[in-house]
Amino acid sequence: MSHVMIAFGVFSLVLACALFGVRLRTVLAARHLQSPSLNAIKLATGLIATLAALVLGLLVSSSKSTLDTVNNELVHNAINFLQLDRLLLAYGPEAQPLRQEIIRDYAEAVDLLATSRRDETSMLAGQARLHRLGDYQVRLMALPVSNDTQRQIRDEAVKLQGAIVATRWLVLMQREGTISTSLIVVLLLWLAVIFTAFGLQSPPNPTVICGLVLCSLSAAGALFLILEMGQPLDGFIHISLAPLQDAVARLRQ
Repeated sequence: MSHVMIAFGVFSLVLACALFGVRLRTVLAARHLQSPSLNAIKLATGLIATLAALVLGLLVSSSKSTLDTVNNELVHNAINFLQLDRLLLAYGPEAQPLRQEIIRDYAEAVDLLATSRRDETSMLAGQARLHRLGDYQVRLMALPVSNDTQRQIRDEAVKLQGAIVATRWLVLMQREGTISTSLIVVLLLWLAVIFTAFGLQSPPNPTVICGLVLCSLSAAGALFLILEMGQPLDGFIHISLAPLQDAVARLRQ
C-alpha cells in the first residue's frame, strides 16, 4: 500500500473519530456534559496527547536520521567510486576493462535510484547484481602486479571496493525503513481517542468542523512524512541524487 493511501486512511479515521465525538455530544444527556465531566476528559486527553506528541517526535527524528544516514553513505560511496576510478586509471592498461565494467555498473545503479520507483530500486537487491559487486573485488585482487606501485594501488583499490560493497548492503538494509508497525498502530489508537475527545468537547458548528478537518489533515501529513522519510530510496521524499549523478559524469569523462 502506498504512503499516500495510508495517509488518506489515517485522515479518514481521525476525522471520523472527531465527527463521532461531535455527534455523541448531541445525543448525550446534559448531565454528562457538565464542567466536572468535561474537565476530567480534558485531563485524560491531555495525558494521551502528550504521549502522542512524544511518539510523533521520536518517529520524525528516527525517520530523519534514516534519511540522513542513507544520504551520507551514498555520498561517501560516490567519493569512494571516484577514488577507485583514479586508482584503476593509474594502474595501467591491465585494469581498464575492469574499470569500464565498474563504471557501467555504477551508472546503472544511479539510474535505478533516480526513478524513485519501488519496482525499479528493488532491482538493486538482485542476487546477480550483488554477486557482480563481490566479483569485482575478487578480480581486483587477481590483477597482475609488476612493481611495488601497482601492488599498493591494487591493495588500496581492493579496500575501496570492499567499502563500496558494504555501503551498498547498508543502503539496501535501510531500504525497508526502521519504523515499527506496532508503534504506528498504537499512535493511531491514541489519535483516535484524542480526536474523539476533541469532538465531544466541541459544539457542532461549521467553524469547529473546519478546524477538525484541518487538524485531521495535519495528523495524516505527519504520518505521511514519517513513512516517506523512513524509506529514503522510494516515494516523494527521497535522497538527493545530485552528488551521485555528478560522480557518474566525472567517471565518464
